[in-house]
Amino acid sequence: MADVTPRSQDPERSTAQDCGLRPSACAARDVGSILRTMGLRPTRQRVALGRLLYGYGDRHITAEVLHEEAVRAKVAVSLATVYNTLHQFTEAGMLRQIAVDGAKTYFDTNVSEHHHFLVESDNQLLDIPGDGLTLGNLPEPPEGMEIARVDVLVRLRPKTNR
Repeated sequence: MADVTPRSQDPERSTAQDCGLRPSACAARDVGSILRTMGLRPTRQRVALGRLLYGYGDRHITAEVLHEEAVRAKVAVSLATVYNTLHQFTEAGMLRQIAVDGAKTYFDTNVSEHHHFLVESDNQLLDIPGDGLTLGNLPEPPEGMEIARVDVLVRLRPKTNR
């Protein structure tokens, strides 16, 4: 997702509306306003976690890594609260959840339509630009259902010389 630059000329006065309600660097400055706009109460822990999440630009993060960052930042929060907050942000459309092998879950601050490379040697996710992959010939969903989203995960490993 392209970074959204606040429309306000004064960076200290940016608001959720200036940010286009998109988690970004400006969201890190005004997390409380964004949370209210998204229908979430801006608790101290949600605001602190939101600042940690969005203060570094688009990224893929696990609950465990975010919890470690919170501990280092002296934010008193349990791992369970981090998980709950990440799921609440996902339900509000502020994050995108990516499950890898059913055992590892990443949360992506880039909520645009895009896919991912997975570097298997270090479990690192990398974005594939939205126009970097074309999907076609999708199966017809069962009656009464519609396709909500298609996630493609392309696994990478170092080349071997053979």
